[in-house]
Amino acid sequence: MNNSNKPYDLEERTYLFAEHCKQFVNNLPKTTANIEYSKQLIRSSGSQAANYIEACEALGKKDKSFRIRVARKETKESCLWLRLCETCNKIELEEDKQLLNVEGKELRNIFTSILEKINK
Repeated sequence: MNNSNKPYDLEERTYLFAEHCKQFVNNLPKTTANIEYSKQLIRSSGSQAANYIEACEALGKKDKSFRIRVARKETKESCLWLRLCETCNKIELEEDKQLLNVEGKELRNIFTSILEKINK
């Protein structure tokens, strides 16, 4: 995952976050915990992207605000599942996990900023 070339298109950026989470999960050791956490991470990272798409097609200000709040919540959940995933001290996985957590935090900040603008 290369953070230096982040897309300006937020729809693409949320998609890439979900895609990179999927790639991360596919490389994790298959421990009992990782199997369960991975399922949750796949769901929440995909959901944040899907809810952002729905927000872009919102029927009104209230609907858009709701969808952005859900996207932000799902992104926050993704960061929790990432933190819980066991990398078994594999350096490359630890680096990927850290980059994904940074991206998740940045996406949450973007969603918060969008909400502030909607609710002005």
